[in-house]
Amino acid sequence: MKINIRIALAFFTIVHFFQTPGYAQIKLPKVFGDNMVLQRGIAIPVWGNATPGSLVVATLGKATIKAKTDTGGKWIVHFPKFNAGGPYDLKISESGKPEFAITLKGILIGDVWLASGQSNMEWQVQQAKDAPNEIAKGNFPQIRFLQVEHDIKFTPRSDFLAGKWKLCDTSNIKQFSAVAYYFARKIHQEQNVPIGIIQSTWGGTPVQAWTSREMQLSSSITRAKTLANDTLTQNNIVKDSLAMIRFWDVVYHPQNNSDKTVPLPEYDDSGWTAVEMPRLIKDFGIGKYEGMMWLRKKIVLPPSFAGKTLVLNIGHPEVNYSLYFNGAEICKTIWNSNSKHSYTIPVSLVKNGENTIAIRMAMLWGGGGLNSPAENIYITDGDTKVSLAGKWLYNKNIEPALPQIHNYQNYSATLFNAMINPLIPFGVKGFIWYQGEANDSEAYRYREVFPMLINDWRQRWHQGNLPFLYVQLANFKKLQPEPSESEWAELRESQSLTLSQPNTGMACIIDIGEANSIHPLNKQEVGRRMALVAEKKAYQKNVVASGPIYKKYVVKGNNIIISFTDTGSGLAISDTARLKGFAIAGKDKRFYWASARIEGNEVIVSSDKIDVPVAVRYAWADNPVCNLINKDGLPAVPFRTDDWKGITQK
Repeated sequence: MKINIRIALAFFTIVHFFQTPGYAQIKLPKVFGDNMVLQRGIAIPVWGNATPGSLVVATLGKATIKAKTDTGGKWIVHFPKFNAGGPYDLKISESGKPEFAITLKGILIGDVWLASGQSNMEWQVQQAKDAPNEIAKGNFPQIRFLQVEHDIKFTPRSDFLAGKWKLCDTSNIKQFSAVAYYFARKIHQEQNVPIGIIQSTWGGTPVQAWTSREMQLSSSITRAKTLANDTLTQNNIVKDSLAMIRFWDVVYHPQNNSDKTVPLPEYDDSGWTAVEMPRLIKDFGIGKYEGMMWLRKKIVLPPSFAGKTLVLNIGHPEVNYSLYFNGAEICKTIWNSNSKHSYTIPVSLVKNGENTIAIRMAMLWGGGGLNSPAENIYITDGDTKVSLAGKWLYNKNIEPALPQIHNYQNYSATLFNAMINPLIPFGVKGFIWYQGEANDSEAYRYREVFPMLINDWRQRWHQGNLPFLYVQLANFKKLQPEPSESEWAELRESQSLTLSQPNTGMACIIDIGEANSIHPLNKQEVGRRMALVAEKKAYQKNVVASGPIYKKYVVKGNNIIISFTDTGSGLAISDTARLKGFAIAGKDKRFYWASARIEGNEVIVSSDKIDVPVAVRYAWADNPVCNLINKDGLPAVPFRTDDWKGITQK
């Protein structure tokens, strides 16, 4: 996340708001461009604007289609079905006005997938695992990406703000969605056809933002919040954009010269509040807080550190921070996604005896602070470690408060209006979706609002039940020592239940998440598993595309016998000889960790604490320890046999 990008977007929004649109005689929406991929095997739609009442002539390869514009100047043509291939030129002109023709070049015919969702779909190749190696070998000229620029609108738009088709090469690949790229690469290699990815994503956004107003008005669950948008105008977005500029200015630039005074050893912090670190802001005991916080700690270094260059490691911080040692800036505005958080302390800064460490930390979006474990926070000379855990002092009133940001990108239908509607009815093979983290507080309702989005998009594209493939939430957050309720487990269940919708597929990644990061770096495997699902659902290949999925259970004595579908070559254990992740309960609804064993394609579950079992849960936690797979290496999908009221169920 870079401030120049955020500010540029804010200014673009403001300027765009005050611009008066002008139209050439022939105008195409930005979804059409040089180097695009058009969908094979369907009547290919192309549309735009021209002089009202004029005749538009459109030529793709050897196919020519004519259409008359309506009174508003709109027109649409449908080219006949093409096989995969190219390159082709697309030429559009008004009859009798060849001098005003538009010609697009380098067009391929293949399969087009719309990739959407929040930050895990947006996460770039350059941010993900093994980025340098992947970028170096990223020349795939028959893979093309169109990245739709972030934008917010309260009414549906016919074109998006910015974006153009780009070839996949070592220069462009860096900023592509990692999941979508690894998905596209495998499909391209397996199917040997050009692949186009339309990437329309925005981190931290809920499913409701991507669903149309009309669809959400049809449900009592979403109707009220959708109607609330009627009091808002684009002027609200402009004001929010201005506030965002100020917001990021505060985050990236210490206010009131605080970075020149607060980190100094002699600074008076006697009025500050003590806190035990490591600790996250949600555990500070101060309630909800968003803003810039300063933390300080004085440490006495052993005599053996004298005259040495030291290394300071602050473990795994959340959000964004700057680090100071005895008043000197060591690093500035580092994001938690940085690959390391250890820093060299020059010998010139090290004092005998007492030294002062200061951290300026952004507490944003409910996050901020230092993650456990405590042993990862220390300073060392290479031989001896001095722990930095324990008592720190903090002050949240050093700098001005952050301006309130409404984040209208999270409001109902705003992203559908600006970033999805302009794409309709561009021909696609299907949709790939990675989202759900932003809906965790309403995890139970996700089983209703997520299918609404799927049905909404399919109805609007008029291509039938297009394949809709999605990623289930990964394992994340702290390990839970005992069986307990979990928002993330409930949301995964809602995602699993969405498989009841026709022509849907899900990639389970319960085994490749990261406890301390909501953005697991292994996007290669996520893309591969999504591609497996596509091969089965969209390309009708006889492949194992899922791990074991719960089918039914039978109680026999003090055992519960679980049956599965999608067992592939058989059930297996991924790591140790003992099956993990199962919990069992009796009539009192209290769950205990259970013993479990594989017998054929079934799992037998029991516990010496339960004489008459009534329910079993598997991998039912934010970050479950679980190891049931099929012999094809795909993890079992988390499940529960009970329907007892969960943590977000109303």
